[in-house]
Amino acid sequence: MTVAGFIKSLITVAAGVFLGLFATYMSLERGFSFGAVHAGPWTTWPKMGAMDIDPYSRAVLSRTAEIPLGTAEGISFVARIENAACDYVISGNVPTSRFWTITLVDSDGLLVANDADRFGFTSSGLLRSNEGTFEITIARTARSGNWLPSGPKRNYLAVLRLYDSPLSGASASLDKSSLPSVTQGACS
Repeated sequence: MTVAGFIKSLITVAAGVFLGLFATYMSLERGFSFGAVHAGPWTTWPKMGAMDIDPYSRAVLSRTAEIPLGTAEGISFVARIENAACDYVISGNVPTSRFWTITLVDSDGLLVANDADRFGFTSSGLLRSNEGTFEITIARTARSGNWLPSGPKRNYLAVLRLYDSPLSGASASLDKSSLPSVTQGACS
């Protein structure tokens, strides 16, 4: 092998290693879409708590130390809220489950700090309409009804967790009409 051939091989190997590490870093930092199921603004990873989890999801869980719901326990959905200067409304119904929660977390998965020390709602602890639907307003300033303070962060996630739900094993039948809507309101 000539010196020029060796240098080309070295550059090729270095570029491959760099691109592989960069792709892995982006998957771990920016989220991962392997096995993701999307329904409107909500995204879930039904195999996240399963035995046959993919390597990238396993790496994300290792990095964040998050313990996902097992496939027999329930399923989690995430909706990205991109502008905390705006109000958002989560409304409607949730799929059948024994119990559910909605919480606000930041991009690191930590609860959104706020002066009211209010971080979420449970299926048994929120106001509902006569039809059984609910409406949760996410805003920096207090609102009447079901209000979640958004805190000082710019971006955050709304996390819907369904416990003991038939969706745990059948996420393929999911559509956006079965989950609450997320709509942006007024911006300050």
